[in-house]
Amino acid sequence: MLGKKRIKLSHSKHKVVNQKQLKERIASWQSDGEKVVFSNGCFDILHLGHIDYLEKARGLGDRLVIGLNSDDSVKILKGPNRPVNKEEARSRMLAALEFVDGVSVFEEETPKELIEYLLPDILVKGADYEIENIAGARAVLENGGEVKTIDLVEGYSTTSIIENLRK
Repeated sequence: MLGKKRIKLSHSKHKVVNQKQLKERIASWQSDGEKVVFSNGCFDILHLGHIDYLEKARGLGDRLVIGLNSDDSVKILKGPNRPVNKEEARSRMLAALEFVDGVSVFEEETPKELIEYLLPDILVKGADYEIENIAGARAVLENGGEVKTIDLVEGYSTTSIIENLRK
């Protein structure tokens, strides 16, 4: 009989933290010389477009942290029938991804205040954004960081998935 090798699982719950805890983790990683990448979004129904985008974002640095829109902010941005998944479920799904190191929920419509508080090394959004229009970009650049955009996988969006389900 072969010996069973125990795999230590990293539980997703410990990656979902409040903003103060995330700031402390980022400061620790940065003091160790690690580059921290920040991105944000609703991530209502996790799909291939999200996975591809987040993998590419992580590839730009050593750590990837996500600012997640609260349920209330998703309703403001996407309408009264959204989110489909509540913030606890969305945050845990993101945190379960191996290449995500931290997730924190924010209440505002944009993550500008959160980005100004966290000051990541690299701020990333999809290529459908112009750098000058990315919330928090100015603060990151003024702090010596970088702002980058990533090409999105065509044909994947939560809105299109919901529309297809309604057909």
